[in-house]
Parts: sequence; C-alpha cells; structure tokens
Amino acid sequence: MGSNHSWVTEFLLVGLQLSAEMEVFLFWIFSLLYIFSLLANGVILGLIGLDPRLHTPMYFFLSHLAILDVSYASNNVPKMLGNLISHQRTISFIPCAVQAYLYLAFAATECLILAAMSYDRFVAICHPLHYTVIMSWRVCAALAVTSWACGFLLSVAHSFLLLRLPFCGPYKVNHLFCEILAVLKLACADTQINQTVLLAASVFVLVGPLCLMLVSYTRILWAILKIQSKEGRSKAFSTCSSHLCVVGLFFGIAMLVYMVPESSQREEQEKMLSLFHSLFNPVLNPLIYSLRNVQVKEAFHRALR
Repeated sequence: MGSNHSWVTEFLLVGLQLSAEMEVFLFWIFSLLYIFSLLANGVILGLIGLDPRLHTPMYFFLSHLAILDVSYASNNVPKMLGNLISHQRTISFIPCAVQAYLYLAFAATECLILAAMSYDRFVAICHPLHYTVIMSWRVCAALAVTSWACGFLLSVAHSFLLLRLPFCGPYKVNHLFCEILAVLKLACADTQINQTVLLAASVFVLVGPLCLMLVSYTRILWAILKIQSKEGRSKAFSTCSSHLCVVGLFFGIAMLVYMVPESSQREEQEKMLSLFHSLFNPVLNPLIYSLRNVQVKEAFHRALR
C-alpha cells in the first residue's frame, strides 16, 4: 500500500438502507439462502466425486462451477449478513481490497469455466465420435487451470491499479460489499486507467466467451435438429438448456453491471444485480442442473439407496 493512501484505514459499507425490522427479516432470508447454496453445491460436488458415472468432462467442469459458486458467495455474503444486523458497518482497507480482488477473480474464472463447458457440449454433440480424444482429461485439466489462472491474474491487474489510488474521503462505499466500481468512486484521483482496464477485461471474459458460446450453440442447435431419435434430441436439449440458463443469468447480469455506462440512477440497481450474482446465482445453479439433468437426479437417487 502506497503512501498516498496510507491514512485510509477503513470504509463504511452503506448497504441497502432499510428499516431495522426489514433488515432483520432479510438477514434470516439471506442466511437460509446462503446455507442452502452451500448445501446444494456441496451435494453436487459430493455426487460428482462419489458416482463413477459422473466422472466425465461435463461434470468435471460442473464441479468447478460448484466450487466457484461456493467461493463467490462466501466471499461476499457473510460480511453482508453481518452488516444487516450490525450498526458497525465498517470494513478495513486491506480486507476490502481482498474482497474486491476475490470478487473479480471468481467472476472472471466462472465466465471462462462456462465457456469451457459450452465447448465440451459442442464437441459432445457435433463431434461425438472424436469426443473422448478431443476432450481428454489432459485437455480438461488444461482448460480448468487456464480459466482459474486467467481469472486470478486479471484480478491482480485491477487490484494493483486500485491500490495505487489515493482516497481522501468520504469513505462510504455505496454498496453491499467492496465491489470495485463502488470503491473507485471514492478515489480523489483520475480513475480513467482503472475504468479502461476494467472494460478491456470485461470484453475479454464476457464478450469474447459469449461470442464463442453463441457460435457453439448455433452449431449445436443445427446438429440437434439433425438427430433422428426423439430420445437423443430430448437428452441433448436437456443438457444444453441447463447450461444456457446458467450462462444467460450470469453473463446477462455481469454485462449490465460492467459494460453499461454509469449513471446515478443505476447505483441501487447495481446493488440488486450484485446481490443476485452473489446470493441467488449460487442457489439457482445447482437447482437448474439438478432439476433439468437426468443423470444428476439418477445419481442422487442412487446415493439415497
């Protein structure tokens, strides 16, 4: 931490600014959702680890998605829950910087893991005879490691640029947690470089993968329509629709937050979108994959026997 902002010791998280009764009510609702997300993603991880029939590239990437969802929620939600029932809504500078770093790292990694999952589905449906050769365990491991490495390295760049900024008050972060855009607004120096790097990273981890996924799913849809068997078409649509639901939710919200121009009216909307990302997305993902995926449901039934 440089001398320019060595006097910054803590920030105040503004939060939702609701009545005390509503905040207590939301505390219990959000706590239940958070616990459910941990349990649901834990069940997904357990099923994939214990059931040999799920030891395939598709579920390998799904296990990484479950780990990311748990990490994503655990980075933001506990502090947010504490703030709902506490009048002391401060966070020290270093924990705030770490929270912002991990938030971006997990988000970028999840974007790339979702892109890897779409590539896996593309190969499985469009090149089924070469699937085991193309999607070998070495390739899967390389895609996963690359996704995690890129996500965390990109976040290092954002954090380095953030730590160079001077903060001279007021130290009120108008957000539920230390989200980088909200923290940048408190800097008393030009943040143009930060904004440019953030936009470039958003193009790399959002627009790039999304374009590749659109191309992949266009070809997948064309291949599915050529499948003669009704059962085969149904199975292909089932696995792909689950992934498309998750992609639509995650990428849609992320692009609204990081690629739509800023305005004063959007601050409260961004809080809600970030809340959805941090709390509801980790709950919905395992539900989507369990309710719409026959193999996961069958693995769950076998585990209960």
